[in-house]
Amino acid sequence: MLRYCLALIGCLLPCAADAEAPTSLSAHYATYAAGLHVADIETAVSTSPRTYQMSVTFRTTGLAGFFYSGSQTGMVRGSWQGTNAVPAQYVGEGNWRGAKRLADIEYDHGQPKVRQLFPPNETEREPVPENLRANTIDMMSAMMQLVHAAGTTGRCEGFVRTYEGRRLVEIEAHTVGPEILPPSGRSSFAGRALRCDFSTRLLAGFSLDGDRAREGRPMHGSAWLAPVVAGGAPMVVRVSFDTRWVGDAITELTGVDAGADITVAGDHQP
Repeated sequence: MLRYCLALIGCLLPCAADAEAPTSLSAHYATYAAGLHVADIETAVSTSPRTYQMSVTFRTTGLAGFFYSGSQTGMVRGSWQGTNAVPAQYVGEGNWRGAKRLADIEYDHGQPKVRQLFPPNETEREPVPENLRANTIDMMSAMMQLVHAAGTTGRCEGFVRTYEGRRLVEIEAHTVGPEILPPSGRSSFAGRALRCDFSTRLLAGFSLDGDRAREGRPMHGSAWLAPVVAGGAPMVVRVSFDTRWVGDAITELTGVDAGADITVAGDHQP
């Protein structure tokens, strides 16, 4: 569950401003739980009026890294249809407690087609029925879509369903309004930001040996968005969220760089 929460937060992070030519941006974040630094997140986004690409890498650190060592990288490329993100390919690769993980999904007319999945899903989770997988998108594209909407409308209302080979998750967001974030030694940002609250709920793909009622309860969080680059669109500068195992956690922006190097292609081996 910890890596799922970190993946969600990583996908909430930056969305570069639209421009006639592709705009690239990379950002760095630190995640804290119980007052401890538990993970680092690096993101890179390249987007234009027609297409987008994004990568998110996160890794546990400190005591969390000692007891629950792991890292994961997600990459996606897709196109815009109006305000909707339409993925073409999603790849997620990770290593948790020494075990490698891989999900490689292509999209055929909006329908997810799993190319590779390791370990096999039947060893871990209930299968997601095919009719529920139809017309879903990956989580990274979903969050790109929600942040993109905030940048173009100033609001963050949104509702999407995501599937990445194992879980069907419902994500809903709504606008709270502007707030002032005070200076913090953990963050490179302070000032006025738009607060957006969100919730996630697992609908299908429950653990074979898990607590179904517990897994199906909604999880809640808040994200604050603000421009941090002159002339740029809003990006997420802070996220707070609840987890099932370590209580409340918070992710803070620690730095932003121009430029992003993103590659989503080729075959992958577990």
